[in-house]
Amino acid sequence: MRKVLVAENAGFCFGVARATAAVEKEMAERIPGERIYTLGRLIHNETYNQRLEAGGVRVTSVEDIPALADTATAASPVKVFVRAHGMTRESEELLMACTEKNPYFSFVDCTCSYVKKIHRIAAKQWEETKAEGGEGRFLVVLGSESHPEVIGFLSRFEGETYVFSTAEALERAISDGKLNKVCAKRPILIAQTTQNLAEWEKIKKVVKKDFKNPLIFDTICSVTETRQKEAADLAHECDFMVVIGGRDSSNSAKLYNICKSICADTVWVEQVQDLQNKIPLSCHQAGVVAGASTPHDIIEEVSNKMSEQILNENFAEMLEESLKTLNTGDTVVGTITAINAGEIQLDLGAKVTGVIKQAQITDDPSASLEEMFKIGDEVEAFVIRVSDVEGFAELSKKRVDSDKNWLKVVEACETKENVEGKVVAANKGGVEVVVYNNKVFVPARFTGVPRGEDFAVLVGQTVTLRVIEIKEGKKAKGSISAVLADERRAREKAFWETIEEGMVFTGKVKSLTSYGAFVDLGGVDGMVHASELTWKRISDPSKVVSVGDELTVYVKKLNVEDKRISLSCKTEESNPWYIFTHQYAVGDVASVKIVSLMPFGAFAEIVDNVDGLIHISQIADHKIGKPEDVLQVGQVVDVKIIDIDNEKQKVSLSIRALIEEAKALLDAAEAAEAAEATEATEEVAEVAEATDAE
Repeated sequence: MRKVLVAENAGFCFGVARATAAVEKEMAERIPGERIYTLGRLIHNETYNQRLEAGGVRVTSVEDIPALADTATAASPVKVFVRAHGMTRESEELLMACTEKNPYFSFVDCTCSYVKKIHRIAAKQWEETKAEGGEGRFLVVLGSESHPEVIGFLSRFEGETYVFSTAEALERAISDGKLNKVCAKRPILIAQTTQNLAEWEKIKKVVKKDFKNPLIFDTICSVTETRQKEAADLAHECDFMVVIGGRDSSNSAKLYNICKSICADTVWVEQVQDLQNKIPLSCHQAGVVAGASTPHDIIEEVSNKMSEQILNENFAEMLEESLKTLNTGDTVVGTITAINAGEIQLDLGAKVTGVIKQAQITDDPSASLEEMFKIGDEVEAFVIRVSDVEGFAELSKKRVDSDKNWLKVVEACETKENVEGKVVAANKGGVEVVVYNNKVFVPARFTGVPRGEDFAVLVGQTVTLRVIEIKEGKKAKGSISAVLADERRAREKAFWETIEEGMVFTGKVKSLTSYGAFVDLGGVDGMVHASELTWKRISDPSKVVSVGDELTVYVKKLNVEDKRISLSCKTEESNPWYIFTHQYAVGDVASVKIVSLMPFGAFAEIVDNVDGLIHISQIADHKIGKPEDVLQVGQVVDVKIIDIDNEKQKVSLSIRALIEEAKALLDAAEAAEAAEATEATEEVAEVAEATDAE
């Protein structure tokens, strides 16, 4: 059958899809007067970029950013989108400076997370290089020196850098002596995210062979890896391949080279019009792959065009096919023309009518053929007997189903493809899973159920497994745990590719030790040291948390190479000293609880985990022998904060100050009362003198 196969991962990758979605959303929600720009062309696809231009989106350059930012106003704000390829460190600093300067200018960083990861690697390696004196390492890149992605991460490593498009180019540079001056240094090897995996393996071997202790970071995007493998698989399967993508797209070029090396009849197009007169008439099965910057509507247009041409079969071929003869042992496909009691009849496109008895369809004698089939259904069957005289061919659907389904099981084993099946039984040795109507045995150790637990709980469940062994007599062995292990590795890989210092997680406490707690962050564990569980000093983590507790933590320190994550529950907002200093100041009065008594004074709790000292001289307004003469532990008293030492985080308190202030107020009141009395007496005397004078 002639058909067109489209790669499952054709078209926009995650990074490009995120960038285009952000711009399209801004276009749809654009406020009046707003101007939208992209820093360079958003993606490597001219058709899509023309659509953006038609929608009012303009392209700008780094050089034009300052002038553009100066024109942004409330009536005409400016928003710039950074493409998935990312930008240089200098460009990022410029955009941030313009944003701070003008509130009506803003930018959206749509840099792909894989590219961001390389930025972090390059920056970190440069910091470590500087710490070693700035001469200990140099950077080697597999990629295109002029590609914006490469330019972006090169800007974050200020030491010596070398970019090679192939492993052969690196070997040539070594043999020519161009790297002699760095031969004693430690190389850091990274790759542009869209590079060819085969070339990456080659250049890694060269670096390991010619340099000591290389630092190698696998930075090729996992989507690129999947896309390239899928392209190779399709090219092996098809006799004609079409690669869709922009001519300046790096990943499209890699796909074309991969397909061309396998399938000689491979073409590279940007849009459906480029297919004109390129599809060979002899093509029976064609494959379509597309670069990461190719919109899905273009992929659909191309595949539909190919289907129209490839499926337009020659009438003479159809006539010859319609007159075909059948032989015992053939496998045929027919269309149901009648459903009778106990049998179905098929049009086989031949001189005879196909007949399948119920016994050759199902082992269930009570099954209803009317419910199983309908007129017009296509059925594949095995030819048992042909009678040209009687005008019918006796067929068997069961035979085809059995052979076909078993072949599917065998193929799944050969390709290591995961399959689904239903667990129908359990015994001491393991469980039986029905896959393509065949039973596959999964030994207990491969069920994925922890040792000691009852794997019979799987009965009735639909599971995903991998067929790992085929035996004589149509017997197969499978593994559920192999699939679970792959899924776990995939989750871990995705986790390590995206995790950053400062990220916040909510996870469950998995285990406790004397020095801390291990928290499950979703398949990967991180450790919260006892000192990071709480601001209060503790001797045993179990006094604060228990296994199974849910904790909100943030990544304090990250070591991706050693797969270690240091976590913390402590935030600045929960810091007792932070709480205290935002609630109290010198001169404030607070109610405190006495927590301990010492010969030189008393310690009192002001807020949780922040104590202040009431020196013995500040406990009373007269000399006392010892603090317990006046105070006792647990007593709540009012104090005045007389000093806060932020550097040493110490607080001085005073009861005496409040007593003296109260006494001063009382003395002032009494003095005022006495003055009033004196003034009244003097007034009476003056009146008396005046009277005597009269």
